Amino acid sequence: MGLLDGRVAVVTGAGRGIGREFARCLAAEGASVVVNDVGAALDGAGADETPARQTCDEITAAGGRAVPSHESVTDYEAAGRIVQAALDSFGRIDILVNNAGIVRDRTLLKMTEDDFDAVMAVHVKGTFNCARHAAGPMREQGYGRIINVTSSAGLRGNFGQTNYGAAKAAIMGMTFIWALELGRHGITVNAVAPAGATRMTASLFERSGTPPPPEADPALNAPIVAFLASERAGHVNGQILGRTDYAFTIFQHPRQIAFMWRDGGWDPAGVAEHFDQILGQHLQPVGMTMPTGMEFRAPSTRTST
Repeated sequence: MGLLDGRVAVVTGAGRGIGREFARCLAAEGASVVVNDVGAALDGAGADETPARQTCDEITAAGGRAVPSHESVTDYEAAGRIVQAALDSFGRIDILVNNAGIVRDRTLLKMTEDDFDAVMAVHVKGTFNCARHAAGPMREQGYGRIINVTSSAGLRGNFGQTNYGAAKAAIMGMTFIWALELGRHGITVNAVAPAGATRMTASLFERSGTPPPPEADPALNAPIVAFLASERAGHVNGQILGRTDYAFTIFQHPRQIAFMWRDGGWDPAGVAEHFDQILGQHLQPVGMTMPTGMEFRAPSTRTST
């Protein structure tokens, strides 16, 4: 018995990389899967039906059930057809993994309007489009799992990724809102910030001249998504999870951690005089660095910090 026996999933951007591993893992746990991928290049150009079909072939060869979809998530009507493929092929939709994405990395002073708009269209509008179409059938059946793919680039910031980081931060915000709106209908909405050696990160290893280490295997991201997609995760809603090396992590929501109060309010001079001693001591670093004080727990309950 798998965690997802009898369930039906849609995974966007599932032809290659991390999305492919999501689809394969969900299928291995018993889900029937719609494998969506337009087969575009990293920057969103072009189309190729081969990646989605190959992932489906791998799933069916392993005894699972899968059908391909080549629709673009950026088009609202096309996104509806992605969800309809699940309904037509398998009779329902229980799980949506919003994974489709592209990158067009440039610094702010070199980024074009088209670079910005194209990345936002796939990540933000694509995530909205698919969730908007999937939420209705999920509400009618009183059950659903939506897993959005975010990134540390949006949660912490990353040089040269204004468009990508903004999109991934927006996905975090949508996750919080949909968790509030859909939770009463039996639908949970969470986000995952994965990591791994894929087309998107290949240049990092090429520049260093070293092969990806074992912990960069994109398949390592899939188990947390399979769990979030299952009935066992019904109590997990509105959370941001991630992966670092062999550890799964959890992010805290942005929250107020300190207060600078004065009866009647502040003037600029007062803020300047007191800021450093009250709020200034809590300034946080930016960038994709591993936070300190994280706790790692192995199945043996061994703990290190």
